[in-house]
Amino acid sequence: MAEFKVHRVRFFDYMPSGVRAMAYNVHTERLAVGRADGTVELFNFSDHCFQEKIVEYDLENLRTKYTVEAYGGPVWTISSNSQGTHLAVGCEDGTVKIFELLEDTIQFQKNLDRLKNRIFSLSWHPSGAQIAAGTMDMIRVFNVNSGHPTQRMLVDRAAGASKKKEVVVWSVIFLSDNTIISGDSAGKVQVWDSQMGTLIRTHLLTKWDVMALSVSQDESSLLAGTSEGTVVQFQFISPKLDQPAKEWVRTRTLRSHQHDVRALVHTETAAVSGGDDTQLVVRPFMEKVAHGSKESTACTITFPHRRLVSCAKKANVLLFQFPERLELWRLGESKGNGRPGEELSVKRKPEALLHLKRKGDDHMCCSALSPCGGWLAYSSVSTVRLFQVQYEGDSISITKVKLPKVLRWATQLCFSADSSRLFASFSQSAVLVFALGPSEYHCTLPVYSSCPSAMAIHPAGSHLVLVHADQQIFEYSLVQKEYTEWSRALQKKGLHSSWLDRAAPITHASFSAANPDHIVLHDEHMFCLVDKSLVRVCSAPRSLLRGACLTVCLKSLI
Repeated sequence: MAEFKVHRVRFFDYMPSGVRAMAYNVHTERLAVGRADGTVELFNFSDHCFQEKIVEYDLENLRTKYTVEAYGGPVWTISSNSQGTHLAVGCEDGTVKIFELLEDTIQFQKNLDRLKNRIFSLSWHPSGAQIAAGTMDMIRVFNVNSGHPTQRMLVDRAAGASKKKEVVVWSVIFLSDNTIISGDSAGKVQVWDSQMGTLIRTHLLTKWDVMALSVSQDESSLLAGTSEGTVVQFQFISPKLDQPAKEWVRTRTLRSHQHDVRALVHTETAAVSGGDDTQLVVRPFMEKVAHGSKESTACTITFPHRRLVSCAKKANVLLFQFPERLELWRLGESKGNGRPGEELSVKRKPEALLHLKRKGDDHMCCSALSPCGGWLAYSSVSTVRLFQVQYEGDSISITKVKLPKVLRWATQLCFSADSSRLFASFSQSAVLVFALGPSEYHCTLPVYSSCPSAMAIHPAGSHLVLVHADQQIFEYSLVQKEYTEWSRALQKKGLHSSWLDRAAPITHASFSAANPDHIVLHDEHMFCLVDKSLVRVCSAPRSLLRGACLTVCLKSLI
């Protein structure tokens, strides 16, 4: 067995940001996730919950479309009506502002009557004629046309709590039967009759806060997220078999998080939750999905579906990607060799060579470092930038290189093994190839229905391998500008269902230096090997991966 040195990198202090808000579009099956650092992430549930990076955002081009001031101080909550024509915005100054959503802009329409306290939560009645607003100690119902409140419902304070301690209504849901459901800082989920302004029932879930609520599209199921990290489901059912009347009954509790659950989405088949622990958790309702199917697998997403670390082997440097900057580090050196498993003494410590900050407010979506270390590229939601890196002893300098206008942004970036070409993929599944030197456009790969999740270039630079979010694998000839015979044979034969049913997308691909017919793939949970000579995909069980960086199994997935 060959000997090699292992560098233990402890200076990449990447920390995901907490989830603050979520919204789901049932028609496109896309989930928008807003995080505490201001980023908005887009997940395509129809494409294996793959993350598409995208403030309103243009979802065609994944960039800011336009910005409108609310003029009411900080915005605490936003809610759209079911028709998608108007937006209600709750502000610090106690106003609820109504905006009309036009094709090219957002236009202010009116203010509803101002309240004394800030607006924490909003919910439209499905008809669009009324709005429920949650504030301190109360819920107000507004008539949208007149702008006046029509009902006031006072929220009870927690048992034994001080009279001076106010209750925050963190979330409200306005149902089509004029029922309002609220979650508050006293740990209660309360059901209200909005027409009479009376309390129907109180469910005490916790001593702490109920932070978020979400209801199913048919209004038969409700989710409540707490600051204890639990998600509680309620169903609108008859509590007794012989009783026709229905009511909201607590049916199950899901323990998905370690900290506050700040946002919830109730899809047709799953509970999606996110919070301060930065994780996005998809928990399926087993009675709504087929047993053993991909939809029946719980999914936890912590890190972006992107490569955050790039390595330049020849230059012995690493590139780390953060949301607002890139860091280039030179690896340290050890003194001589030692016995297997022995920790070597350090002769030269790792050194930070470069901190490259973003231009403007756009977050960095993806980045890449060429194998020689001489090229560096990154993409934000609005532009792609390429730099040439020059090393002169202990100093370093970079020069910006102009790219063709056809390359405006990218979701994946990758350099060829000889550092002569740059590959860029898009969420529309197109891939562009550029020759470096003077940079010039080379070719565009065929568009595929699923987004690329990983790319790898053959050491000879003749082929490009693409792995998509739906687990399909393609190989493209850069010389012939068409799919290779191996790729066509693989697609014709088809991949095994145990490979295609995997939930986690492949996030990195590379060719084996010892055997170019071997393609190494990995995701968050495993490494695997594609042996082109056998038209076979071999995977390593998680238990075997603890002692080896790569294990090739004999089980064929085709």
